[in-house]
Amino acid sequence: MAAQLNTLLRAACEHVCPVPPVAGAVSAVRRRVAAILADWRVCPGIVEDSLLVVSELATNAVIHARPPAELRLSWVRGEGDGVLRVEVTDAGPARPAGQPLGGVDPDEHGRGEAIVHALATRHGIRVHSGGVTRWAELVAV
Repeated sequence: MAAQLNTLLRAACEHVCPVPPVAGAVSAVRRRVAAILADWRVCPGIVEDSLLVVSELATNAVIHARPPAELRLSWVRGEGDGVLRVEVTDAGPARPAGQPLGGVDPDEHGRGEAIVHALATRHGIRVHSGGVTRWAELVAV
């Protein structure tokens, strides 16, 4: 009975959207995510951190990977807590490892992974036949 009650108390939400490889895509995705998190009533304590994680993962896909890229959000709300999972899947690296980005100031890039690691409760990378998925989970308590 307790397990059934726990299941009823938990609610899950999911949203998927493309991350186009164009200028302005990351800010548009970030605005969209902000609206979705508000609709889902995600705990305010993790909204700003999750928007930063979305920005970093989406920017990585736009700058470093081959299209298409897709963002997937899932929110599992419990009683007094919740877990927001952010995933960005792309078609894999656009250039060989170690090859510099042409026209990109190295002082402006390269901190995204450290930011995600600092903000997320859990994070990782999954390589699969469709490309690469970078993910992060933020826990609200």
